[in-house]
Amino acid sequence: MNVYEQISIGLYMLLMVGIGIYSYRKSSSSSDDFLIGGRQMGAAVTALSAGASDMSGWLLMGIPGAMYYSGVSSAWLAIGLTFGAFLNYILVAPRLRVYTEVAKNAITIPVYFENRFHDKSQLLKLVSSLFILVFFTLYTSAGMVAGGRLFESAFHMDYQTGLYVTSFVVVLYTFLGGFLAVSLTDFVQGTIMVIALLMVPVVVLFSTGGVSDALSTIEAKDPLKLDLFRGATTISIISLLAWGLGYFGQPHILVRYMAIEHIRDIIKARRIGMTWMILTVLGAISVGFFGIAYLMQYDQETMRAFDSSKELSETIFIFLSRSLFHPFIGGLLLSAILAAVMSTISSQLLVTSSSLTEDIYRTFFNKNANPKSLLFVSRLSVLVVAVIALLLSLTPSESILNMVGNAWAGFGAAFGPLVLLSLLWKRTTGLAGLLGMIVGGTTVLAWVYIPHDYKAIYEIIPGFILSFLTIVVVSLVSKPVSKEIVDEFNEVKAITDKYMK
Repeated sequence: MNVYEQISIGLYMLLMVGIGIYSYRKSSSSSDDFLIGGRQMGAAVTALSAGASDMSGWLLMGIPGAMYYSGVSSAWLAIGLTFGAFLNYILVAPRLRVYTEVAKNAITIPVYFENRFHDKSQLLKLVSSLFILVFFTLYTSAGMVAGGRLFESAFHMDYQTGLYVTSFVVVLYTFLGGFLAVSLTDFVQGTIMVIALLMVPVVVLFSTGGVSDALSTIEAKDPLKLDLFRGATTISIISLLAWGLGYFGQPHILVRYMAIEHIRDIIKARRIGMTWMILTVLGAISVGFFGIAYLMQYDQETMRAFDSSKELSETIFIFLSRSLFHPFIGGLLLSAILAAVMSTISSQLLVTSSSLTEDIYRTFFNKNANPKSLLFVSRLSVLVVAVIALLLSLTPSESILNMVGNAWAGFGAAFGPLVLLSLLWKRTTGLAGLLGMIVGGTTVLAWVYIPHDYKAIYEIIPGFILSFLTIVVVSLVSKPVSKEIVDEFNEVKAITDKYMK
């Protein structure tokens, strides 16, 4: 690693730790402050925090690599995710912000489910907590693996060294500052990501003679890279678009909506968040796509290497950052990849910690725990989950994309239909929600691990559909919900309609 790159990345990591220390002073009074920031997040912080925690290393490596290797036919995934994020802001964000406060100030998704349906059996909270613990521990492990492999491929460091460095910095600022630290670092990380993904393609286009010359170069190399439907089938397109369904059930994104200061800030957050997402996704697509023209014109030896390996082509952003910029600036651009990885890990650590603290410890072990005790358990939970995820990361058994894809589908199918119906349909019952959650989650697991002939269909599709149908059917045949639940639903609707017109 060049000394200038070391300085840039060192400064980035010091900034992250500094934010953690700053946040420590403001997050040491109670677990509410530590886990959800006291519901005082502004629109800009909420929007960039939701975006940065959503977009992991695949944004700066996966999408550019796929665009370079396959051309514009790889854009279907980005299209599906963009529409999914937009619908999440429209259908879920405002009502969830209001409902979690009306439902006895719920600060986690499992507690929201319990309070929303007045579930005295606590099964909704327990089952949803178990899903979070299992899927998010694996999800966090995938992020740590990505960090280790980034150091290994970009900086030629030992994988385990990179793993330890990434994990230590993320755990430190999350342990110190909780939700506030995670949100503020996400804001900074989101800013770094969008700057990097705008700078690199602009300089690439300047170097290749502009859009017209770049397109002519790409067409001369391989005209099929300009074909949106190259190698695509109806099933593959639907499966890629279906990634957007996952947004409705992602706890680390949903908790951002719960923490925003006021419902009226949702509109501003949506505008900021969707602008950020469109810019970063278009930037990532442009890096990979116009990178073809740059290599064709300036470095055909590297081009042949990238053409021969899909995995190697995922380093196109790293290659361009080092080729086109001074090492100090290049190091800052490479920090964008670390930012994408760290923002997701920290968010997942915090959500898993909140589930252990609020949904398990407080419910089943110490119902009368005081705020300081819960704060201690919250910080301890961060360490416990981090250690388990780190141990799983030492010898990863499958690809990062598979681990992330399975967890994304699991949450989307288990929680997504229940979140949507609990917010939009007053007739939804607690029993239906419990059964739908189990059906959705187990369908995803069965689809992944039981051999069958339909692997081309992304597992979130059958999981989401079956979960949704289960909730609707069971709700219709169940006893109608109580007047108290209907009154709460109507109150939420009235408040939402008042501020979201």
